[in-house]
Amino acid sequence: MADKYLELVNSGLTKKLATSLGLPRPSILRRYAPGEALLPGPVLLLGDSSSAQQLADTLLGWGLDVRRHAVGVNRLGGIVLMLDELEAPAELSAPMLAAGAALRQLAPGGRVVSLSREALDTDAPAVAAVRQGIDGAMRSVGRELRGGATANGIVLGHGVSPSAPSALAALHFFFSGRSAYVDGQFLSVDSADGTLPADFSQPLAGKVAVVTGAARGIGAAIAQTLHRDGATVVVVDVPGAGDALAKVANKVSGTALQVDVTRPDAGAKIIEHAVARHGSLDIVIHNAGITRDKLLANMDARRWDSVIAVNISSQLAMNEAFLAAELPGLRIVSLASTSGIAGNRGQTNYAASKGGVIGMVRASAASFAAAGGGINAVAPGFIETEMTAKIPVATRTVARMLMPSLMQGGLPVDVAEAIGFLASDAAAGINGRTLRVCGQSLVGA
Repeated sequence: MADKYLELVNSGLTKKLATSLGLPRPSILRRYAPGEALLPGPVLLLGDSSSAQQLADTLLGWGLDVRRHAVGVNRLGGIVLMLDELEAPAELSAPMLAAGAALRQLAPGGRVVSLSREALDTDAPAVAAVRQGIDGAMRSVGRELRGGATANGIVLGHGVSPSAPSALAALHFFFSGRSAYVDGQFLSVDSADGTLPADFSQPLAGKVAVVTGAARGIGAAIAQTLHRDGATVVVVDVPGAGDALAKVANKVSGTALQVDVTRPDAGAKIIEHAVARHGSLDIVIHNAGITRDKLLANMDARRWDSVIAVNISSQLAMNEAFLAAELPGLRIVSLASTSGIAGNRGQTNYAASKGGVIGMVRASAASFAAAGGGINAVAPGFIETEMTAKIPVATRTVARMLMPSLMQGGLPVDVAEAIGFLASDAAAGINGRTLRVCGQSLVGA
């Protein structure tokens, strides 16, 4: 669902009027399209890490123009800060100030990405200080950028090299238009697991994926994105959504399964359908969810219990079935929400369920890793859907303007792109994590 204000202030006479009046002008975001360039210009690689040259060689292999200095470059497509070997806060000065000097050359839709190490309780105080300091610095950079540019970070686990498959895959994701609405976020790469795709435009080729709650909205966008990326897709929704579900299945050349995810045998039915019709089950996207909003003082058991049953209890039960079936390499991505992180007025039940998803994912990571797979979550923020369209226009407009740098809501495809990345084999080194897709804001659900 398009933001009409964004369209008006970026086209024709209304663009000139908005400029003359000094109105906020959100940028049109650089979203992924097959065949597009990975970045809108050269990439500047900063930092004295011993891995810098190896990374530069990889970026050259991706067809990027790699520079170690910004001199003579009119427009930069991206800036990479190699911060993985810093040991004291004073060492952060040189690379950050060099990045700052180059920010004015960053093209619209450009990307700033850091590679750093996780701050641990066992680190020396100075080491922990600089590593945690990078977190604050990069989130702040994201709030300073304009023109649809974003800043994000990759956090490397103990012994994980910047050239590990999932680290490179995360960097490719952050560079691309797939991460258009991901800003001020960090992806932790916990292991050297993962396999880079032979073709980054088809990272899910040969995979069989199931998407629950797929009849409309974000679920339908997820199904379409996974299909575009090469997966065979099974779309799942309640029997009452049968007609809409069939349309989505036809659109993605997949199959439809009508089942209520709260049924005790929902997991078994999903496995049976996927294996019988398509030969395997490689990916499950837990998207099915509902809202029944009320202030807690006015909440009743029906509203509370139904939200918990659909949004979290069903996932727990299905995951038990998937683990028991010993499906090799199964990767799961669950839909959380920024409401589960920051809370939201009138959504205690919803926030509890979505916070529960984040806890479930973190606690389930080891079990899925032992089976050769993994589980992660995506937490959307203010996404333009049928649900948000019911919010009063003035409230929606104010919420968009509160986005610190992007100044707009996201689209269902923005959530789908993050899910597609986390569902891929390239992300196998990322496990038990939650990635926010919120334009660096916690506004909305």
